[in-house]
Amino acid sequence: MSQTIKTGLLSYGTSGKIFHAPFIDTHLNFELTAVVERSVKKAHLDYPGVKSYDKVEDMIRDEKIELIIVNTPNSTHFDFALQALKHNKHVLVEKAFTCTSIEAQQLFNEAQKRKLYVLPYQNRRYDGDFLSVKNILESGVLGQVVEVHLHFDRYRNTISPKAKEKPGLGGGIQYDLGPHIIDAALALFGTPHRYTKTLGYFRPNTMVDDYAHFHLSYADGKQVFVSTSMLVADPQPGFIIHGTKGSFVKPRVNVQEEQLLEGIELTAPEYGYEEDFTAGQLTLINEDGTKTKQMIKAERGNYLKVFDDVYHTIKFEKPYPVSKDEIIKQLEILES
Repeated sequence: MSQTIKTGLLSYGTSGKIFHAPFIDTHLNFELTAVVERSVKKAHLDYPGVKSYDKVEDMIRDEKIELIIVNTPNSTHFDFALQALKHNKHVLVEKAFTCTSIEAQQLFNEAQKRKLYVLPYQNRRYDGDFLSVKNILESGVLGQVVEVHLHFDRYRNTISPKAKEKPGLGGGIQYDLGPHIIDAALALFGTPHRYTKTLGYFRPNTMVDDYAHFHLSYADGKQVFVSTSMLVADPQPGFIIHGTKGSFVKPRVNVQEEQLLEGIELTAPEYGYEEDFTAGQLTLINEDGTKTKQMIKAERGNYLKVFDDVYHTIKFEKPYPVSKDEIIKQLEILES
């Protein structure tokens, strides 16, 4: 078997053009073999030689393709991923992985039965802000964590024509940005003892939630508050962590997405680096009661590492960083 993974992309919209195709093309162990373009054919302008299919079903049947990336609307993830597995393809699925935990379990069962992998695409684990928080927590400088606030907010007071604005399973901000911050909570703090969810509908004529709040309580008493909103004109910090020895506050910085939209190459020396002014603030209380403040500059983020993970899992059976249990729990929290 070739060590290069021939890959098919189910959509060449924003997600495909920004978050997938450049990384597949750059990574030495992947080949962008085909895309699905239902009407306008543009992929060949960026990637000469790529095959363009009119229908998902036709690409899934392509025997040359080893990996299918499901980056279509949330409501289609389960059906397309299941089709791909039944045609003996490995699958990488965008967030939200599926609309229900039952669907997710079905996909995992089907993959196991066929000795294939169905993997969640949780790229925000390779954002510089997330990595900064992870490093601080692992260092233990905050002591026992007491309270955490995670935010991923935007301001958009209009209704877009996209599928995520349509009523039904998989719609609304809870299934759009919610998977990112719930995944962050699970990755950083593990499985909560209990949880609750609150949704809001505030934009004129909205048919889906545009505000979502999740309260995760842990067995050690730690309280984690996870919020996302479409109506935040002045975003607050994305990460606020209070512990028995101090606090860490870090802005959410979308630097990789912004750079990709600007056309900056993945190989550019500035790719993935945040500006100095977005550094996180670490405040520690000394034994004499005085405060020490330090600005912690984020390390470089790089979504290419997602594809490193995918490659090592498919080719060498290395455990994937986002576990099946984490995805099932994420969806159970979204369903709560």
